[in-house]
Amino acid sequence: MSVPLLLLCATLALALLFAVIYGIARGLNNYGVVDIAWSYAFALVAVFYALAGPGWMLRRALIGAMVIVWSLRLGTHLYRRVMGHHPTEDSRYRQLREDWSANFAPKMFGFFQIQALSVVLLAMPFLLAARHSAPAFHAWEGLGAVLWLVAITGESIADRQLHRFVRDHSHRGKVCDVGLWRFSRHPNYFFEWLIWVGFALFALRINDKVGMPCCVSKNKACSRSATNE
Repeated sequence: MSVPLLLLCATLALALLFAVIYGIARGLNNYGVVDIAWSYAFALVAVFYALAGPGWMLRRALIGAMVIVWSLRLGTHLYRRVMGHHPTEDSRYRQLREDWSANFAPKMFGFFQIQALSVVLLAMPFLLAARHSAPAFHAWEGLGAVLWLVAITGESIADRQLHRFVRDHSHRGKVCDVGLWRFSRHPNYFFEWLIWVGFALFALRINDKVGMPCCVSKNKACSRSATNE
């Protein structure tokens, strides 16, 4: 499937999906569920690109697995937080209710569609990786995968440390300063940023003369792929 067609299919499918999510959020009277849907949507896009992309199968499988693990972890974390406070809505969406009170429904629907578009745009590194046909992994792809692994591990640890801190009633009203939180006010955000840096590095198409490839196929295949690119 061509890249423009992949983008078109993903865009239309996500627009429909987020229209359905809008209806669910309206029924629940809690628009915070869009955060959950946004996180899980990346897994759906990654599966689609991995299955339909024209690139090397192992590369498609690896980038798909990386995105799925990240997406499901973040989505599940947000699901527990959002639904754990339901029917109380996140303060951001309560503020939007006030700001958009005169024309709330269509504006919120448009907001949901913007979230769908943001998934398409942010998923571009996954599409670039899924269309890369060279039958070998470059060193930059290896670096991206390692950075992703370190970052998602760090983010998971930071989230667990914060969860344990908040559950302790003796810490009520205090700022978390244990574990990774001793070194940064928001280590989870830092590791989230690193995850996306890892995705970006993985999507780079580096010529063999610039970056030494980590080949998983024969050297002949590696040199041929570099020539074709």
